[in-house]
Amino acid sequence: MDEDTRYEAVSSRDARFDGEFFFAVATTGIYCRPSCPAVTPRRKNVRFFPSAAAAQGHGFRACRRCRPDAVPGSAEWNARADVVGRAMRMIGDGVVDREGVPGLATRLGYSTRQVQRQLTAEVGAGPVALARAQRAHSARVLLQTTSLPVTEIAFASGFASVRQFNDTIRQIYARTPSGLREEAGTRATEPGVTAAAGIPLRLAYRGPYATKETFDLLAGEAVACVEEIVGEPGARTYRRTLRLPHGTAVVAVDEAAPAHTAARQGWLDARIHLSDLRDLTTAVQRLRRLFDLDADPYAVDERLGADPRLAPLVARTPGLRSPGAADPDECAVRALAGRDGAAALVESYGKRLDVPCGTLTHLFPEPAALAGHPDPQLAALAAALADATLRLDAGADRDEAARILRTLPGMAEATVAVIRTRALGDPDVGPAEGEYAWRPWRSYARRHLQVEAGRGK
Repeated sequence: MDEDTRYEAVSSRDARFDGEFFFAVATTGIYCRPSCPAVTPRRKNVRFFPSAAAAQGHGFRACRRCRPDAVPGSAEWNARADVVGRAMRMIGDGVVDREGVPGLATRLGYSTRQVQRQLTAEVGAGPVALARAQRAHSARVLLQTTSLPVTEIAFASGFASVRQFNDTIRQIYARTPSGLREEAGTRATEPGVTAAAGIPLRLAYRGPYATKETFDLLAGEAVACVEEIVGEPGARTYRRTLRLPHGTAVVAVDEAAPAHTAARQGWLDARIHLSDLRDLTTAVQRLRRLFDLDADPYAVDERLGADPRLAPLVARTPGLRSPGAADPDECAVRALAGRDGAAALVESYGKRLDVPCGTLTHLFPEPAALAGHPDPQLAALAAALADATLRLDAGADRDEAARILRTLPGMAEATVAVIRTRALGDPDVGPAEGEYAWRPWRSYARRHLQVEAGRGK
């Protein structure tokens, strides 16, 4: 998009582009999402940025009205397999917070200078600034949805000091942390008090979202003790346990969506119970990948809807998503073992939660626990994951991962395709039919065909 086209999107308050770019107003010092309901500024006063971090880096503050930090992420970063796309996915997963920029660069196989240069050129901000913007968003969520003390929120969000936390919040939101909290009507408790009721979140997405089909898929795959679907169709809740870098979590996402599900913008309500609040950002990103919330359904439906075979399917199910995985390693093991086999693995090798939550009692076993499994095919996959010969994390090289998968014993091509689609979040995996007409969205084409086949049963 050129800048004139972006300005047209801003003038029409087009929510399709929320998260794809941001605009700032030089006369007010504020940056917004394209769908901001405020009066459209004059063209000469508008500046465009590819990321919220880039706008912040130029001294602009987040709009209090449209909350530009809460928009869906750009679908581009999930689709791209190059170093910038991989870096963006890893930053979202919290790698910079946990390992710093050197750790990010090592995972990518580049120098820190190369990573900085490439991200700045394409996203308008380096890895530190991008991670800082993400920390600020996590802090705002905690300030406005929990009663945790400000000091605990600062470190839970990934800030190195309370002073750094205070300065960042003031710069980005033009509010003190206490001011943000008062705005939402929440009050702090005494230090040491945790969010026992869980952290409520709205997981934003763009465009229509076929919630029924996503929840149907998750219900059909759910593994006892690790996952469950409760409630009746249309008002179901998906719940599961998660192993995270600093602790564990029990997460819940509701199927029931706002009345404007078919409109241009919506969200899924979620609750996250964390044993360690530092895992908030990572947990949110895992859920976003599982539910494919950063997809661009307009681009997908336009491309696939142009094919005569898929056109009626797209019209019948607009906004169909290609779900990913909350835990890529777990997804790979389950793809090989099957649902019943995965349930047996949980029973024999899974780790019990310190505090069970209803029927959710276990974490799915780590690859290291399965490396000695008597099934040689499963043991080989687990060993490759455990020693990092095979990497399926957010920044993994998809082609390299697929190559390694094919060298493992008993790994059928269909299983490789499932792992690449779900664990690696690749939007362009088979089927072979429609090789060119459906690119780069063949994973979504596959989902349409699967859903249609399910209707015929």
